Amino acid sequence: MDEHTGPVYEVTLSVHAEVADGFDQWLAEHVTDMLKLPGFVAADASVMDDSDGRVTRVVRYFLASDQDLENYLAGPAAAMRQQTSEQFGSHFEASRRILRSNAFSSLNSIAKPRCLNCGTALAGQYCGHCGQRAKSRLISVWELVKDAFGDLLDVDSRLWQTMVQLAFRPGRLTREYLQGRRARYMPPFRTYLVLSLLFFLVAFFDPKEEFSIFFEPVAGSAQDSANEANEIENARQELLSELEAEGILIKPSTADDPEARLRVDVDGKEPDADCNLQDYNPAEYGWFGQRLTRERAQQICRRFAAEDGEGIRGFLDKLLEYVPAGLFVLLPLMALVLKVLYPLSGRYYVEHLLLILHYHAFVFLALTVEIVIARFGNLIGVADTVQAILVTALAIYIPVYLYKTLRRVYEQGHLFTSFKFTLIVLAYWLGLATLLLVMAAFAVFTV
Repeated sequence: MDEHTGPVYEVTLSVHAEVADGFDQWLAEHVTDMLKLPGFVAADASVMDDSDGRVTRVVRYFLASDQDLENYLAGPAAAMRQQTSEQFGSHFEASRRILRSNAFSSLNSIAKPRCLNCGTALAGQYCGHCGQRAKSRLISVWELVKDAFGDLLDVDSRLWQTMVQLAFRPGRLTREYLQGRRARYMPPFRTYLVLSLLFFLVAFFDPKEEFSIFFEPVAGSAQDSANEANEIENARQELLSELEAEGILIKPSTADDPEARLRVDVDGKEPDADCNLQDYNPAEYGWFGQRLTRERAQQICRRFAAEDGEGIRGFLDKLLEYVPAGLFVLLPLMALVLKVLYPLSGRYYVEHLLLILHYHAFVFLALTVEIVIARFGNLIGVADTVQAILVTALAIYIPVYLYKTLRRVYEQGHLFTSFKFTLIVLAYWLGLATLLLVMAAFAVFTV
């Protein structure tokens, strides 16, 4: 309202904090009614710092002329004050004053600094429109470093507030989001992505293997490897001897016979190990058979039957590649389970999905801590017994965390929560088993 020349009618309203929510709702409707009166051009509202258990709101009404203000004060003002007093009683206090332009109003025309990002006039340290910091100087290298690690080093940052709530207060983070208190925390999906990436990085990344050039060889490692290979070979020969003694394996009668080979005897028959698959008829399997032709099945069989074990290793590598995608697919499925189990909760599907996102993020966090303890516990002098206790405690805490989350978010008793918790756990195992089979099928066809 920089161009406004008429009077400004300012009202300062103070109420007890216990009725603040109802008062704010009433105030929004009251301001709308006031702007319908003759001569009221516009209005703005401000919030003052709370003190002594009270909240304060300041509303400024911009009027077209002094005559319009006089008409209001002589007319509807008394009735509106009486209505407010009857609604809020002793909880409510108000003071009023009238502001007018003066000879120094030209100072308002002084150019205000504007946000370099969106061009909005600045009135503080941050832009009120886009939130960018109000700085016009050049960015230094140190500032880039602080921006990169600011959340990590700042104890009051959204990162640490989110991690504390997520790790030690089951369901609290979800409740905060559902009640609209979100600015102080990381977004749920970002939290899930960050913790899942951290887990897979810690679980499957070995710096000594990936960057072996930067590590000195450990003395005696060659001898240790030879001893380990001898142990494996001895175990293999022992297993073959046991199978031969039971009549499952039949060794060749002579080593000079080029056709001699190790045969497997199962119920008096030797299985077909040459992957001919003569008895396989794709037509009997319909849609699946059209995709798994005999030629393709033979190709897969030969890969898995390779003596160098590359087929099995390739299969396991592919299976691990599909794990992140499989766990991501599990999110909406488990949210649907919650929607079915809590039909009377009055919550939308996306609110159930929010709970699942936070719970899976916690699971990734707990598993990451377990892996760190198992890998680096000995390096920092933690006894094996202590490591085992910590890992076991975390493993027990994961299902307990889910139970406490359900209790806090849905606010049901122990009996109903225990019953639904059992169903959810069963749904998790069923979903994981199904996804594992699907991922295994994909891995078999892409190995």
